[in-house]
Formats: sequence, structure tokens, C-alpha cells
Amino acid sequence: MRWMRRIKKMFSFLFTSCVLLLIVAAGCLVYLRAQTLPVTKMLQTSQMYDTHGELIDTFYSGQNRQVVSLDEISPYLIKATLAVEDQHFYDHFGVDVKAVARAAVVNVQAMAKVQGAGTITQQLARNLYLNHDRTWSRKIKETVFAVQMEMQLTKDEILTNYLNQIYYGHSTYGIETASELFFGKHASELTLAESAMIAGVPKGPRYYSPYYDLKNAMDRQKVVLQTMVRSGFITQSAADAAGKEKLTIQPLTKKKPAAAPYFRDYVRALATDKLGISEEQFDQGGIRIFTTLDKNAQQIAESVITKQLTGKTDLQAALVAIDPRTGEIKAMVGGRDYSENQFNRALSNTRQPGSSFKPIVYMVALQNGYTPVTQVKSEPTVFTYDEGRQRYTPRNFNDQYANVNIDMRQAISKSDNIYAVHTILDVGPAKVIELARKLGIASPMKPLPSLALGSFPVSPLEMASAFGTIANQGVHQETTAIVRIEDANGQILYEASPKVEPVLDPAVAYVMTNLMESVFEEGGTGNRVASTIKRPIAGKTGTTDTDAWLVGFTPELATAVWVGYDKSRDISTVESHLASPIFAEFTEQTLEAIPPKLFPIPEGVTSVYIDPVSGKLSNEDCPNSHMEAFLVGTEPTTFCTGKPAKPASNDDPKGTPKGQNGSWWNDIKRWWND
Repeated sequence: MRWMRRIKKMFSFLFTSCVLLLIVAAGCLVYLRAQTLPVTKMLQTSQMYDTHGELIDTFYSGQNRQVVSLDEISPYLIKATLAVEDQHFYDHFGVDVKAVARAAVVNVQAMAKVQGAGTITQQLARNLYLNHDRTWSRKIKETVFAVQMEMQLTKDEILTNYLNQIYYGHSTYGIETASELFFGKHASELTLAESAMIAGVPKGPRYYSPYYDLKNAMDRQKVVLQTMVRSGFITQSAADAAGKEKLTIQPLTKKKPAAAPYFRDYVRALATDKLGISEEQFDQGGIRIFTTLDKNAQQIAESVITKQLTGKTDLQAALVAIDPRTGEIKAMVGGRDYSENQFNRALSNTRQPGSSFKPIVYMVALQNGYTPVTQVKSEPTVFTYDEGRQRYTPRNFNDQYANVNIDMRQAISKSDNIYAVHTILDVGPAKVIELARKLGIASPMKPLPSLALGSFPVSPLEMASAFGTIANQGVHQETTAIVRIEDANGQILYEASPKVEPVLDPAVAYVMTNLMESVFEEGGTGNRVASTIKRPIAGKTGTTDTDAWLVGFTPELATAVWVGYDKSRDISTVESHLASPIFAEFTEQTLEAIPPKLFPIPEGVTSVYIDPVSGKLSNEDCPNSHMEAFLVGTEPTTFCTGKPAKPASNDDPKGTPKGQNGSWWNDIKRWWND
């Protein structure tokens, strides 16, 4: 029978192929068994540098480790580790084929890598002999070394090495040192609850360490306990009892304060969360992180905040300074004392910016028919919106109203809320949100009248970025903290390429800058620090019941300062005034070696003398006139008294209106820089 002969040939071919494969596999196994394992890779110090190449911090300076045998480790910890890392450790040969197949199915269904299948042996091979690159070649080597280890070491030897090698965060390696760090006891003394807590940390030391986030650590402990139940290591009742056990976690030993600790943590988070660099590689991979920080500016920021908060118990402050021309972060302070509290308030978008948000409203207005001399009456007002269905009644600080028409410059310098709400309802809150997004503010906002008064929380970093865009003539530079990262061999792992996007007419940015300069002049809300500032500067204060802000800039530096309490406790009048001196002293000291510079005037701007009462062009009959900047084509064309100014005389060659008192400071600044 022909079909029978074909079947016999096919079986013969398959049998021969299987025999050959077995011979090849046996040969490979014999070869691997005869080969010695590689020399353990040397862990190297990772370092962070500032923009001038000065060392900021060293992340790894030697392993904090104590080696113990397997019988010196609590059985609970061993079972907890096996449950969450490798449930079939004692059954596979270094590679868990079932886990690989299961992970492949899950990942295909999710169309992403959501589940891994690495065994304890593979993890140990990677930690001892390889780097953490996410490449197929590294994965293949890892698998080969894992099989080789299984052939040359017993399971208990592999597990012992793993538990003494694994990283638990805080420069701590191995279970004995981790046990002493977290609970002040030997690894052999760990309870079930303590074991489940520690076993959950290696998955992500930054997220599951109780020192960083106790809630995350407790949630992870519960996951470990339930995994132990499903694996048959403990009963459900034992898991429930362990979950209720109160743990006594040892205080984290204070180390020598590092430079720019909040910025350092921010860089670590960027590298590990967004750039794919593992915690181990960041700490011990010998990488070099080149950042945008200026150590001199950072030291000034920390010193000024310490000085201003001395004696103010529990009062907190945050500061972010960026170079508006590049978007590079030059200084970052997230609180008064990092050793006491590591929460970075410079990144927190939980505080209302108050009136410091108003310039964004007014820039939208300048783009939609408003000018610096557009007038609104400052008086108690009930506003209606949502087609008349809703009412909103803002109040000025201390219920102080001019009760006359005021222009945009007065509204900004005196922070008038009536003018701001009138403006946002006129131009539309949605347009304000649209511009805020372009300027770099990503925090949630709603198109409500209160948006004009900064009722929706933002972070100091976002505010510094937004005001930096104004300082940079409307060009938004994506904020940058990391310039590049190199591995131990000098190969570039990451290099920044921040987005640069024009988002605002330069003329609009300049007119708003010119208006914000008045905040620091006589009658402005920032006038109390005018004597400290020796250069052209623009900015805006902001005060709520719980928050005080000053956000401002020079051509070289944009800075946001926040002052308040963590628990939304009301701040006093005295405390609300602290943001301004922090801002002023930091700016002046940081730029001390840089000559004062005028804000450059772009095309599309014209300046004329106007009468502040009428908002029209001034002449000799209108006292107290001042120079005002306008978008070309929006400046007034009629005079305050209905007649033109007198022709220029020999005594007045420039035809400057008499009695003007608003431009002398600008004239002096121009003279100084000429």
C-alpha cells in the first residue's frame, strides 16, 4: 500500500529528527555543564551632574549587604518570595515553559507586554552576569546562563544566592540587610506579615517601599499574601491574620543631605518611569546623568527659602526656576526640609494659583479686541453665565473696590477680581483653557468664571513653564531636566530633544510683559520687594486663603514660588507676603553676575503716551500721562481733550507730554543698558 509506505517514511523521518535533536540537546547540555560560569559583573557607581558638569550626587557607593545561609532566613520569607517571583522554582530547569506559554497568550491578547515569565534563576543570572538592556540577545544569554546555573548548582544554592543578591531599595541588597533596615531584626525572625511586606518590595522599590509610600507597600503586602494562599503556601485565615497585624517599621536612617534632593528624585522618576531605565541600572549601572540644574542657583534657592521660613513652624514653600530660552530647569525646591518630608510640592498640582493665573486670561483678551486701556468699572458685581442660569459673585481682597473705571494695567497691578471675571466671561473660558494648555499647563480645568481667579489647582512647574513662554516671546520650550544619559562605556542611552513651538504672538507676549512690570512698581501688589530688584522684571502675585504665589521672569529666568501649608490650613497675612521676598532675593542673587537686560520689543508693538483717566492719547492738558505699549493698530487715535497735542518746541524736542510720571523707570533702565 502506497499510503502505508508514506506514513512509515514520515514516522521514520520524525523519529530520526527527534533523535538528532536529542543528541544535539544532550551535546549542548554536556558543553554547558563543562563550561564555567562568567565572572560576576562589577557594579559601578552612577552619578548625576549639573549643567556645568559639577557632581550633584552619587547614587551607588558600595553594596549594603550581609550574606546569610538559607536556614538563616524565615520560611515565611522564602515562601513569599517563591509565591510572587517563581511558584514553580523547584520544578523547572531554569526556564518555566508553562509560564512562558501563559505569558505569551496574555500578552498577545492584550497586544502589549503585561506579564513576564522570568524565573528566579533567570533573574539571578541577569543580576550576576548581564546588564538590564531590553534586547533579545540579552534575553537569550540570560536563558543560557540560567540553564547552566541549574546544571552546576543545586536549587537551594540558587535560591540562597538570589535572596542575598536581590535589591530592596535604599542601597540595600540581600534579605538580611533589608530585614534589619525595615524591621530591625534578623531575616530568620521575620513574621508572615513582615515577610509579605519585604517580598513585595523588589518588584518596584520606589513604589512599594514603605518609606516612599506606605499605602502602596500595604496594598502590595496584601497581594503577596493572597498569592501565597493561591500557591498553597498558607491558609486564608493565616493571610487574614497577617493582613491585620500592625507592623513596626524602623525609621529610615538619615544620610548626609544630598544636593538638590527634590530635583534628584524628579530626575530618578523621569529616568525610571519614562525612559525605561531600571532602578538597579540607575543606582549601580555606572551610568552618568547630565542634567539642566545649576548648582549655584539651587543653593541660592534653598538658602533663601530656609531664611524666609525660619521660625515659621510647618509652613512650606516650593520654587521652580527655568531658563525660558531653553525650558531647562535651573533650580527646584519641593519643601523646607527633605529629610523630614520627601513630598515634592514643586510638582504637585493640588494648590490654587489665585490671581497669578490672570495674565493668561488677559493675553486671550488682547487677542480678542481688548487693549491695555480697555476699561471696566471696579465695583461689587453679580455675574450671570450659562445663558443666565448661573450666578457668580467674586470679591476683591478685603472688599476693596475702586468704584470707577480701571484699565488693564491697573487691574493687573492691583489684582482686581471684577475686571478679571468680566474679561473671562467676555472672551470665553474655553479660549483661556486652550491657551493655558499651549503654555504648558496640563492640570484639569473647567470653563467657569472662577477660572479667571485661579480656582483650579496647578503645579509650580507648570506656572514657571507658562510664564517662561511669555518671557520667550510666545515660544514654548518643553521643560527639560535631563540633557543626556550615558552608560559606563560612554555610550548615549538617552539624549533630550525637547519640543519647541510658537504658541503666542510675540507682540501679545510683550504687551503682557510690559503690563506685568507694573506689579513691582508703586501701587502694585509686588511693590514691597521693588527695592530688592535691580533689573527689569515682570510677574504676578496670587493669594488665596491657603496659598501665596509669585510667578515672574526676566529675559533669562522664569520662576514660580508657592508658600502655604500641606493640610490646606489658612495662611496669615504676614505669611502670604513671603512668596515675594523669596522670589526677589532668589532672582537677584542668581542673576547677580549678569547685567540687567530689557525685554526685547518685537515687531507689531507700538508705544504711545496715554491719559490713564480717559484711556485716550494724552496732550498738555492731561496730567499724569504715561507710556503704554499696544499691538499695532489697537492704540488710541483720539486725544483726551478732543484736541491734538501742541507741536514740539526747542525746549521739548521729543514732544513729551508734561506731567508724565509712568515712564521714568523705563527711561532710566534704557539709559543704564545703553
